[in-house]
Amino acid sequence: MPRLFTALEIPASIRTQLSLIRAPLNGAKWISADDMHITLRFVGDVESRAADEFAELLAGIEAEPIEISIRGVGAFGGREPRVLWAGIEAGEGLAALYRAHDRAARAAGLEPDAHDFKPHVTLARVRGARHDAVARFLEENGALRTEAFIAARFVLFSARPGSGGGPYAVEAAYPLQDGSGWTEEAADEFR
Repeated sequence: MPRLFTALEIPASIRTQLSLIRAPLNGAKWISADDMHITLRFVGDVESRAADEFAELLAGIEAEPIEISIRGVGAFGGREPRVLWAGIEAGEGLAALYRAHDRAARAAGLEPDAHDFKPHVTLARVRGARHDAVARFLEENGALRTEAFIAARFVLFSARPGSGGGPYAVEAAYPLQDGSGWTEEAADEFR
């Protein structure tokens, strides 16, 4: 039973930039730069038949490439932070792509997404970190800005068996729109 999710890839140079803001923070498990991505739709553990149907429905999604910028940092979990993240600026195209992925998941018989879509890049999972240390990290990195990049495809990832975490494997890749301008050279930027 694979654990699946769909995502947008982030260019290697920007993943490196994001990994450089790591700070000594007790209780933080920092995400490897190679595993950073922008989750569109978490699916979870699914039977092979539903996974195949979902993958087939994803192939029918039509959307234009999306310009994305990474701006600022934040935390999920309120007074007990669980996740440190970098924010995403992308406009309505990203929200529309998420909705298309959610419709595909539901059409494949999967449960509706239980969470509101909040596009982000997970930087660290946090357990038991002091609130003031997290607040200091957020303050020191609040002005984070990366150059914009174009997401010209989305991918279906599977998580490593038994852990649910990285490294992630690309099960399928889907060009946005007709994929015009997407070449192997452009793909190298994301490796």
